[in-house]
Amino acid sequence: MPQHSAPAVPVPVVLDPAARDADAEHRLLRAAGPATRIDILGVPAWSVTDPALLKNLLTSPDVSKDARRHWPGFEDAVQTWPLALWVAATNMFTAYGGDHRRLRGTVAPAFSARRVAALRPTVEGIVDGLLTGLEAVPPGEVTDLRERFAYPLPIAVIGHLLGVPDSRGDEFRALVNDVFDTTLTPAEAAGNAGRLYTMLDALIAAKRAAPGDDMASALIALSEEGPEGRRLSEEELRDTLLLMINAGYETTVNLIDQAVTLLLSRPAQLDHVREGRATWLDVVEETLRHSPPVKHLPLRYAVADIPLPGGGHIAKGEAILASYAAANRHPDWHDDADAFEVTRITKEHLAFGHGIHFCLGAALARMEGEVALSRFFERFPDAGLASPREDLEPVASLISNGHRSLPVRLRPREA
Repeated sequence: MPQHSAPAVPVPVVLDPAARDADAEHRLLRAAGPATRIDILGVPAWSVTDPALLKNLLTSPDVSKDARRHWPGFEDAVQTWPLALWVAATNMFTAYGGDHRRLRGTVAPAFSARRVAALRPTVEGIVDGLLTGLEAVPPGEVTDLRERFAYPLPIAVIGHLLGVPDSRGDEFRALVNDVFDTTLTPAEAAGNAGRLYTMLDALIAAKRAAPGDDMASALIALSEEGPEGRRLSEEELRDTLLLMINAGYETTVNLIDQAVTLLLSRPAQLDHVREGRATWLDVVEETLRHSPPVKHLPLRYAVADIPLPGGGHIAKGEAILASYAAANRHPDWHDDADAFEVTRITKEHLAFGHGIHFCLGAALARMEGEVALSRFFERFPDAGLASPREDLEPVASLISNGHRSLPVRLRPREA
């Protein structure tokens, strides 16, 4: 019989900035091996999709997130790369070693288990208010659930944490959306970053003039009179606030969006929850595994040459892209990995990262997702998608993993 070899994978794989078929792209990356060379908006890097290798790299001292110290391409990138903000900000997201420990230590207390538990009544109140607003939608009418539910919930929660006035929420949202939009030109991305920093500076000035019982005021106090070794510079203050807004907003929007979409397109999975075979936390975890809020997270850098399984190596100074969505569905990690199964026993995933950069807001995101989903399906048990799942358009981003809109009928049309 003739032998048929697997189709050749182009090297480097050029990632689609609009992510029009992310699942196919992730299969291509996995087919190329544990790590493969890619082009991400003109920047060469290594995409890592093998979960075991990715976990090793995420915990290795030979991998840094500090582009200034460990990436020779940094100076060019900040001038010409649309994702410059992702590597140039000065906060714990881009820090390495002692700087990372110091910056993470300033924010960690706000996301302790006790603080997250104390936030639950606030989240429940916000969710209930949003659902009450949705009650006004006439039976049979289509409404965009991403716009009217998934978006405003995390914006309100982050606003509560940071003391952002409700009147500024829509402005922050529009600017953060463009941080994740990977179809912008370098000039458009730089302009958006400038407007975002202008808003952050206005928030900082307002909190300095009238401090409140919120995280922004607490961070400002640390920048001015914090203990030795924990004091934030002005740049670190701005970029830490930027990180909290970015990380606490878009990811939760996508978690709710994807979970609702998956459940409404797979009624048997929703039945598992309604009949007691799975919990809402099972839904959250399986959504995080199957369709994580972030597909790829830029960037990390090799501090030394890193050998790869099967031969070859990532050279010192080369950039590394953590391809979380592709790794989560790796067939060596999960049986029938492409299936969405809320009763799956093992739902391990890398949606929140791994190791010292594991997302501090993971517990808050999980709680927001659980409250939002449980109360939405209790209030609207007959909700249904107004368009087939395969017809929903993805957001224009190789980072953010959600839909441009989520058209839903909350109740069937009355006879």
